[in-house]
Amino acid sequence: MKHLILATAISAVFAAHAHAGDFSLNAAAVSDYRYRGISQTRLQSALQGGADWVDSGSGLYVGVWASTIKWTKDAGGGGSTEWDIYAGKRGDIAEGVSYDVGVLGYAYPSNGLNPSANTLELYGQIGSGPFTLKYSHSTTNLFGFADSRHSGYIDGTFSKEIGEGYGVSLHAGHQQVKHNSKASYSDWKAGISKDFGVATVTLAYVGTNADRNAYASPANGKFTGRNALQLMVAKTF
Repeated sequence: MKHLILATAISAVFAAHAHAGDFSLNAAAVSDYRYRGISQTRLQSALQGGADWVDSGSGLYVGVWASTIKWTKDAGGGGSTEWDIYAGKRGDIAEGVSYDVGVLGYAYPSNGLNPSANTLELYGQIGSGPFTLKYSHSTTNLFGFADSRHSGYIDGTFSKEIGEGYGVSLHAGHQQVKHNSKASYSDWKAGISKDFGVATVTLAYVGTNADRNAYASPANGKFTGRNALQLMVAKTF
C-alpha cells in the first residue's frame, strides 16, 4: 500500500506539469547527507534529486525528492533510498509576512524495520525577510523510533544573498522525540554558497548536541551527529 501511495504521488507531480504552473528539476551531490544535523549516509557522500510543481497564482505546490542513504541498513533493515513526497500551500499573511503549510511523507522502500522508518509529518512555517520559523509534527512514529508519534521539530533559519552570487545562511533547530528523551537533541548549521551559473556550491559547518550512544552508526560506531564540514554542489533546472 505504501508503494502504491508513493507511485500515485509521483505521478501527480508530473501530471501537474501538463497544467498551468511552474515545473522545475533539481540535482545535487553532497559530501555527507545531514538531515536535522544527523548523517543519513554514515558520514559519507550522497546523490540527490527532485521535481517540483508550483502554481504561482494559488500558492499550491507538490514535489518529490530522493537521496541515497545508508542508515536503514545500519539499523538492521534494508533499502538504500529515501523518497520524500510533499504538498502544501504558501502565500502572504500580511505585507512582508509569509506562510507555508503542508504535509511531507518520508518513504524508505524495503526498509524492513519494526517500527517502520516511514514517517508522515505536518508542517507550518512563517517568514519575514530573510528569517523563517518552522514547526514539523509527526502523525506516525518518527523514523523508526518506537512509540514516537507526535514528535516535533522546531527550527529557525536566516538566509540572505549578499551580492555577486554569494549567499549566507544560519540555522538552528530542536528535535523532540516523543517518549525517547535520549534521542532528542538540538542541531545547528552555518553556510556560505556561491552561484557559478552552471551550479551552486555550498560549504557549511553542521553539528548537534545529540547523545553519542543514541546516534552512533552500528556499522562502524562513528557518531553521526558530530560537528563537521559539508560540501554540496547543486543545480536547479
